Amino acid sequence: MESIIEILARELGQKQEYVENIVKLLDDGNTVPFIARYRKELHGAMDDQTIRQLADRLAYLRNLDGRRDEIRTAIEAQGKLTDELSAAIASAQTLAALDDLYRPYRPKRRTRASAAREKGLEPLAAALLDARGTAPAPEELAQPYVDAEKGVETAQDALAGASDIIAEDLSDDAALRGRLRALLHRTGVIRTAGTDETDTVYAMYHDFSEPVRKLQSHRVLAINRGEKEDKLKVTLECDETEALATVARAAVHPKNPYAALLRETCADSWKRLLFPSLERELRSELTDAASEQAIHTFALNLRPLLMQPPVRGRVTLGFDPGYRNGCKLAVVDETGKVLDTAVIYPTPPLKKTEDAGRTLRRLCDKHKVTCIAIGNGTASKESEIFVADFIRDYGGGIDYMVVSEAGASVYSASPIAAEEFPDFDVNLRSAVSIARRLQDPLAELVKIDPKSIGVGQYQHDMPQARLSDALDGVVEDCVNAVGVDLNTASPALLRRVAGISQTVSKNIALWREQNGRFDSRAQLKKVKGLGPKAFEQCAGFLRVPDGKNLLDRTGVHPEAYKAAETLLMLCGYTVADAAQGKIGELPARAKQLGLSDAAARCGVGVPTLTDIIAELQKPGRDPRDELPPPLLRSDVLDIKDLKPGMKLKGTVRNVADFGAFVDIGVHQDGLVHISQLCNRFVKHPSEVVTVGDVVDVTVLSADPKTHRISLTMKQ
Repeated sequence: MESIIEILARELGQKQEYVENIVKLLDDGNTVPFIARYRKELHGAMDDQTIRQLADRLAYLRNLDGRRDEIRTAIEAQGKLTDELSAAIASAQTLAALDDLYRPYRPKRRTRASAAREKGLEPLAAALLDARGTAPAPEELAQPYVDAEKGVETAQDALAGASDIIAEDLSDDAALRGRLRALLHRTGVIRTAGTDETDTVYAMYHDFSEPVRKLQSHRVLAINRGEKEDKLKVTLECDETEALATVARAAVHPKNPYAALLRETCADSWKRLLFPSLERELRSELTDAASEQAIHTFALNLRPLLMQPPVRGRVTLGFDPGYRNGCKLAVVDETGKVLDTAVIYPTPPLKKTEDAGRTLRRLCDKHKVTCIAIGNGTASKESEIFVADFIRDYGGGIDYMVVSEAGASVYSASPIAAEEFPDFDVNLRSAVSIARRLQDPLAELVKIDPKSIGVGQYQHDMPQARLSDALDGVVEDCVNAVGVDLNTASPALLRRVAGISQTVSKNIALWREQNGRFDSRAQLKKVKGLGPKAFEQCAGFLRVPDGKNLLDRTGVHPEAYKAAETLLMLCGYTVADAAQGKIGELPARAKQLGLSDAAARCGVGVPTLTDIIAELQKPGRDPRDELPPPLLRSDVLDIKDLKPGMKLKGTVRNVADFGAFVDIGVHQDGLVHISQLCNRFVKHPSEVVTVGDVVDVTVLSADPKTHRISLTMKQ
């Protein structure tokens, strides 16, 4: 039997040695970002996503082993554990397979079969199954079991009870269930019907059917939601003739004289016990798979959203649109500090456009605003038109961008926002958040529950704990990939750094308040609650941009400072040279020394040495700066302006299983269906686009009545 390490190595296509090292590192309390970044020699430079996949699978396999032991112990306690059953339990590869094996031995509520067993009818059931050739009539065989005191009044009662026992035994047969499960996967068809003719949300599912093996995950989730809302009736159909024949083969010997009776029993077992159970199991399996796919898609979308390049060095005005209660404005400086706030009413019903324009002009003149971030919620279209007209009248010099305000209201009412802006109205907090989302998406979005960021599908229908774990992992990976300024990061951002708990993140902020700025990473050791293990995990991801030691500004871990200094010396440089940017020949000189030899002399592995070289060349570099900048606009389109064939630039706002939604400067995002993403076959849209991508699109159609825009990216 394969060990867990062997299974993981085979499934991930990695060396057993690397897998074993990662498992040990995880068991020793190391975080995934730390392992991925600073222990590359031990795992062959696997990325953080692969290591998280390994950790998830490790947890499943360990849970499987735990369940295996529980089942073996439970059956052994009943005195029914055979060598054959023990071997089957040992070789089961899934929880479903284990549960099939345990099914006959699991304590059951009182059933028709258990009542028949209490009446002593089990020997009759065995006699019916084992009979061969000539035999007495069924009633004659059953007559000895008639006992009025036990509630068996007639031979027919006895036969009925025996049939119930056989039916239940068949429904508990692990091998039979496996064959029927495969049959349902092969021939099963999900069929849906609408329960409300006026319903338009689920109109496409009012008379819908699709084979189970072809049913896409987003449809599974849509059907589930429609059923939950009593808008859809869902049924599962399959090849019942083959199913009945499969059950009969498990119970009816060709020479059994009671074949007709047993076939009736098989039909009862299928319809009453097997099919309902397997249907529930299949629907659950489809839901689990669809949920995992949706969680995967959400994570795929979240990563590029968080890693969008910041719009640096610009005074930005956050514009939170609204109708009756007005549009809330907040001006923030280049560092995100709030300079001014206001409320204007350029939208219906008040429509005080001139007053709103004067207020906006005053704010732009006073604070030298060069960028406006508009939330994409209620009244966004009217607000965007107002802003575009204002910029035109203002004479230019200001750009704007519509940003997703998903989760802004959640943030503005949160304890984090209340602590950050205790004197601000909830709506003004939203305007600040919208401005900062443009300036530094990562630093602002970490304050919001990832589920509320709005780049998923059916996220409220997911297993919430699993979704939270997956999304929190993405946030953690992104924060640690970018690095965090130790002197400016909020507690919400610090909490996402590897090894830092919520309490420690607040203690870091408190230390800054009491002692002033951090001059070095080493001072972290003075923070209450931040012990040696936490320091090891977090130190490399925290930066001191203006620290005395250049290495404190880089992603070089303190444990490798000596190695970095040795490398510089071997190549004829000093740390001061690196600080002044005078080490352009460092890679070439290290290569001349021989990377393996240089690494050995520095006391590190080649992967770590390579990372040190990269960090020394660009101290404090931000990987987001290497991505294309976000698309800023100065004018607006109306959906009525769109014509088929019109070519536009747009920003990908969301990626679903069926396509990508693109912001083209119209209030409504357009859909690029998966079939329109490119000229080749695409299995999933994420193969072609990610959230935040700036793409060229062509309008296929635009319907102002339904607000539907169809786009293509095909050349």
